[in-house]
Amino acid sequence: MSGSDSGKPLKPATRLVRGGRRKEWTGPVVNPPVWRASTHLYDKDADRHAAGGNNADGQFFYGRRGAPTQWALAEALTQIEPGAYGTQLYPSGVAAIAGCMFSVLKPGDRLLMADNAYDPSRSMATGLLTRMGVTTTFFDPRDLDAYAALFADPVKAVWLENPGSLTFEVCDIPALAAIAREHGAVSMVDNTWASPLGFAALKHGCDIVMMSLSKHVGGHSDLMMGSASAGKRWYTALRRTAQELGQVVAPDDAALAARGLRTMGLRLEAQTRSALKIAEWLAAQPQVAEVLCPMLPSAPGHALWARDFTGGCGLFAFVLASDDPQASARVADALELFGIGYSWGGFESLVLPITPKTYRSLMSCPTGGRPALRLSIGLEDADDLIADLAQALAQAG
Repeated sequence: MSGSDSGKPLKPATRLVRGGRRKEWTGPVVNPPVWRASTHLYDKDADRHAAGGNNADGQFFYGRRGAPTQWALAEALTQIEPGAYGTQLYPSGVAAIAGCMFSVLKPGDRLLMADNAYDPSRSMATGLLTRMGVTTTFFDPRDLDAYAALFADPVKAVWLENPGSLTFEVCDIPALAAIAREHGAVSMVDNTWASPLGFAALKHGCDIVMMSLSKHVGGHSDLMMGSASAGKRWYTALRRTAQELGQVVAPDDAALAARGLRTMGLRLEAQTRSALKIAEWLAAQPQVAEVLCPMLPSAPGHALWARDFTGGCGLFAFVLASDDPQASARVADALELFGIGYSWGGFESLVLPITPKTYRSLMSCPTGGRPALRLSIGLEDADDLIADLAQALAQAG
């Protein structure tokens, strides 16, 4: 179902609905059934030998290689990721990050990591990768000259995130990826914020694109899962490494993720509209020093965002004008429609007091020393959320 009956390419919304729903996987129903199976049976031993040599989705072999429930989700994700040959699934977003790293890096290699990457990515670089003999250099993804100079010594891979975690700086992915490719390095990007619906990472020059499916794809705060998509060369490496590590996702979780995927486009559109309305309102409040949202025309990286992105999401942050370090906690505690918690991308709104400077090595932090909060805007009415924020901001001091 990657094409259409007329031969014309399908639009993203149509691919979200149709992707992965092969007749041989769904049978007479709409969704692929949940195949809970560790053992796959064969009519003859010759069939078992033949299956062992066909390591592809769609070939029954053993539960670790999945069954129609997982295959359908992986195929649907591939079909919405322009330029992808295949998609590998992982039991969490962090597992997907590790899967990307282990598929590309080996002891003695050097990794460049954007300084505003997700904290678990940074922790993996300074912890697990260091222990396996990989050296990591952090860099400011907005400074192309300084970044290019880092390739004076050999670099195996680059890890990017766009926009940056917590502080939402936008970088020039095509330029960064082109410099990496010129020096023979592999570009990997965490594209959880925008998803392929908002940013086509592979088409913009990256070699591997990773997502936490726990966020937008799941969409209901009830599953943990990650994915990585790539062209044939790196998809083959991702699949081989995942199988060697015994990575597999539960069929029930795969069914939940596939269910969420069908409505992801509509949810993203609604959450983006509300987020932009709320961000604009926050920017006008005296208790707010700055709103960190690349969708705002006033944001420093908005021109790059407008050039490269086709959509956004409900995640952004804002800095309070107060110098009281406890102000962000008071605001969070006063909110009634926002839950305090990690993760984001679900149907419900969340708030999280943040201290981004804790997770930076060299980039200046736009929050400075002031308290800040990250918001994940859900599907509630935007006016209700604004009213809730208005009463909570009165607690900022």
